[in-house]
Amino acid sequence: MKHTGIWIDKDKAHIVTIENGVETFNTVLSNVDHFKPHGGSGTKLKGGPQNVVQDSKYLEREKHQLKQYYNAIATEVKDTDALVIYGPADTNKKLSKELYENHKSLSHKIKDVIKADSMTENQVKALVRDFFKLN
Repeated sequence: MKHTGIWIDKDKAHIVTIENGVETFNTVLSNVDHFKPHGGSGTKLKGGPQNVVQDSKYLEREKHQLKQYYNAIATEVKDTDALVIYGPADTNKKLSKELYENHKSLSHKIKDVIKADSMTENQVKALVRDFFKLN
């Protein structure tokens, strides 16, 4: 049986796969742009010209980049038997939602979605082993 655990945030996903006692570790990078909008007045004078920040443009780009990132992860884990997803904030829940909506074959293999802070590679491996109770 092939067990897979994913620790995910917006920058990278660590994928731990355990099959027949053999553990493999892989990292998928997201390539999501972290935008820092610069806007406001172009002059020190009150009421001067304003630069308009197009938040919707940046958010739409980020949404498409995240979708590509989630698809890359789904491709990486498509032949697993059981899946657990870890991560900080809401990225783990967003991946789970994406799998339920667009990757039906993987969605029924999700055993749990768990909140977890940043971890080292060894901590991620241990977390997956502990979840599936493998030694």
